[in-house]
Amino acid sequence: MTRMLVTGAAGFIGANFVIQTLAKHPEYDITVVDALTYAGNKDNLKTVAEKIQFVEGDIADMDLMDKLIAGTDIVVHFAAESHVDNSLDDPSPFIKSNILGTFAILEAVRKHEKRLHHISTDEVFGDLELDSPDKFREDTPYDPSSPYSASKASSDMLVRAWQRSFGIQATISNCANNYGPYHHVEKFLPRQITNILTGQRPKLYGAGVNVREWTHVDDHNAAVLLILNKGRIGETYLIGSGEERQNKDILTELLEVMGQPADAYDFVPDRPGHDLRYAIDSTKIRDELGWTPKYTTLREGLDATVEWFKANEWWWKPQKDATEARYTKLGR
Repeated sequence: MTRMLVTGAAGFIGANFVIQTLAKHPEYDITVVDALTYAGNKDNLKTVAEKIQFVEGDIADMDLMDKLIAGTDIVVHFAAESHVDNSLDDPSPFIKSNILGTFAILEAVRKHEKRLHHISTDEVFGDLELDSPDKFREDTPYDPSSPYSASKASSDMLVRAWQRSFGIQATISNCANNYGPYHHVEKFLPRQITNILTGQRPKLYGAGVNVREWTHVDDHNAAVLLILNKGRIGETYLIGSGEERQNKDILTELLEVMGQPADAYDFVPDRPGHDLRYAIDSTKIRDELGWTPKYTTLREGLDATVEWFKANEWWWKPQKDATEARYTKLGR
């Protein structure tokens, strides 16, 4: 069997990746490492707990990374502090996890000559004008605008430098906004879904005109698996569904899915430096690797996501009060 180490797999995207990989690729023997910070939740892996080895630990711990990576074949690096609002409140955890943690992984990968796939974000590219026809491409210059996106841009650059300087076997992917099961309730879509389910009004930043491209987490992870199996070493692949929406429009669509009036939400102050628009040109991964999203429309994915949250109150309800308390403190 192929031994796979997945970092950050008690988080949203990483947990879904482990679940999907075990279902489709039984040839992988998976070990998970996660520090179980507030966004990490072992319950995310409850359905596969007996099929994996779980290690609680910090990816910035170089001795731990050396030990774990020595005993694996492939490293899939999801672990990251990832919430923009939190990075504006306190950038320090983002520097430690996203930069120093990636450095520790790279040094172990280099020493033990292992295969690495590094998960990144489209936020490293900054933003696009609302009325621009442009989209992010693999060669778009980096222009991060928050401590979070700057730390992820730094981690991408480290991977590229280690690949060029030391010849490590690495690939990178940058994805648009994800949504789906196990999505932490601090994030935009699950926050609004759980607000409605608990009788609270959804919240919309500023005028709600900022545009995001939304990709279901299962489609993202299917793309990662393709890159692991077919991607060219040293290459970067952008993953995106093509489903762009203004925040106010996706909230209106969500309200419709959940049987609420279209104006049943409140405006809150915009976040500082809020990027205007993200949009991805995913031609490369579609043409080279044959990736296409299973969820062909955002509405189809929203329907499935809302049904999951309705059926899994046991998972999200314990997080809800603490999350809303943080937003109250931030005035959002």
